[in-house]
Amino acid sequence: MMEKAESEQKLCTRMRLWEFPDQYVVEPTDGSCGSFLAVSRVDGTMNLIDELPEYDSVRVPKIRSIFGVLGMLKLVAGSYLIVITEREAVGSYFGHPIYRVSSLKVYPCDHSLKHSPNEQRRLETEFCGLLSMAERTSGLYFSYDTNLTLSAQRLYELGDESKLLPLWRQADPRFLWNNYLLEFLIDKKLDRYLLPVIQGNILSHFQAAIGKDIADVTLIARRCSRRNGTRMWRRGADSDGYVANFVESEQIMQMNGFTASFIQVRGSIPFIWEQIVNLTYKPKFEIVKPEEAPRVVERHFLDLRKTYRAVLAVDLVNKHGGEGRLSEKYADAMQHIVGDDVRYLHFDFHRICGHVHFERLSILYDQMADFLEKNGYFLLNEKSEKLKEQLGVVRTNCIDCLDRTNVTQSMIGRRVLEWQLRRIGVFGAEETIEAHPNFDENFKILWANHGDEISIQYSGTPALKGDFVRYGRRTIQGILNDGKNAMVRYYLNNFVDGTKQDAIDLLQGHYIVSVSRDLTTPSIPSQKTGLEAVASFPLAFSLVLVGFFFAAMSLRRAPFELRHLFFSFVWAGMSIAMAAFVRANGRIFCNRPRLHKPR
Repeated sequence: MMEKAESEQKLCTRMRLWEFPDQYVVEPTDGSCGSFLAVSRVDGTMNLIDELPEYDSVRVPKIRSIFGVLGMLKLVAGSYLIVITEREAVGSYFGHPIYRVSSLKVYPCDHSLKHSPNEQRRLETEFCGLLSMAERTSGLYFSYDTNLTLSAQRLYELGDESKLLPLWRQADPRFLWNNYLLEFLIDKKLDRYLLPVIQGNILSHFQAAIGKDIADVTLIARRCSRRNGTRMWRRGADSDGYVANFVESEQIMQMNGFTASFIQVRGSIPFIWEQIVNLTYKPKFEIVKPEEAPRVVERHFLDLRKTYRAVLAVDLVNKHGGEGRLSEKYADAMQHIVGDDVRYLHFDFHRICGHVHFERLSILYDQMADFLEKNGYFLLNEKSEKLKEQLGVVRTNCIDCLDRTNVTQSMIGRRVLEWQLRRIGVFGAEETIEAHPNFDENFKILWANHGDEISIQYSGTPALKGDFVRYGRRTIQGILNDGKNAMVRYYLNNFVDGTKQDAIDLLQGHYIVSVSRDLTTPSIPSQKTGLEAVASFPLAFSLVLVGFFFAAMSLRRAPFELRHLFFSFVWAGMSIAMAAFVRANGRIFCNRPRLHKPR
């Protein structure tokens, strides 16, 4: 089953990029193709040519090696070619090499800007600032030979005709990170250059001995691009039921010729809600269009059932406070769709497990064991014959779908892996992973790294509670690290992630640059207005500190001259007033997205 898909057109794996004055030329150097890809530096148009253009030996074009074309992005007046300039081999997926993108580069095709109005040039510069963030995108992986967007079971189920299609046409569009960027190449039918890329994690892998046998375990994360973004600026679902931080996690075990795969998914609470940053540590949860919640939830689970069949929705949020309101709305909406193939299970993680007693997750496992046993996992024997298939999926959520979710998913993955090892005759009836210390340690590290990578892509920091996943217990160092990471998340949420969200929306096609009919004024909400245009948190914070400094200085002199006591109160009052103003208007002092403005 895992044989290479016999695509009619093999992807180019190594190339050279030539920078001519009027065009870029991509030259395959792996012998896969005789044609060259020419990209105009004026308007970004593409076409295949048979040979390199002639050039003056005095003015030799710049040349650099590249390893793939991610796509093309059109902005106000220019287009931008995005390519992979460095890659790192990180392992294999059923025998096919997997690479991580180590470095990206954006090449502008913007010569037409020379004749564009000043306003267009100014806006193009703003957008280019966002586009430069593409070069810092993390967690991108690709293969020239196999489809990383599909799980082992879905790859096995691909028909012969589908296996002959180019990789991009086989791909699950949910997990195709550069889906929007490839559109222009697709229109031009440039299949040899259409490289599918996913965002997630494929670095989590280990081999460990169980007796005389070696088990190979891999954990893959596939991040959905439909509602991609940063932690505070992408919450809940959109009106089509696509949720924030939706990730498919596939745990693959290969041993003694057997191959076993088990899928879990995570995703934000699936109706429209938000949590707009306002300088407080935990902004208020706000349910938007509550009357639409049942429809959005139904749409979300309809999509899940089409892909995974049966679904068990495990809700880990608190039953009290703001989280409680979300959980109550979720439970009410689920009442209309719960049936034979959809179940809803609430587990108040913090109340039952607290911050240290995560072993109490066994209570949750007991409540879901029947679903897991019924819906199973995917299993192939030594002859690549299917022995079992996975008939349903556990969908887990907390608020961020990071910390509590990863602890819970690691517990489920552990139990299912034990079932698989018993099924192939490696474990006895009551044998557990804990009985094999080296294997146990590697398994914990596998899931801890998995959770950290997913968390970094969504929140900017490693996962909290990762010490329990990594060591099986809470540690003082882990609690201290959680405190540090929580503060880093606060800083990123309030002062960095708005701009990052704009960059993601631009790259993923969630915001498409358009130009008004007069072709001079792009319809872009790029201007800050009113108080927001002048609000500066660093300036306000500095004024507060300066006020308290002068208040303290005046207070020191107050015993010698009474008027200094008066000035001390004045300075302190001004500082308090400024702090109160910033607190009351916290939202405008935060770094907010400008392409899709929040309320």
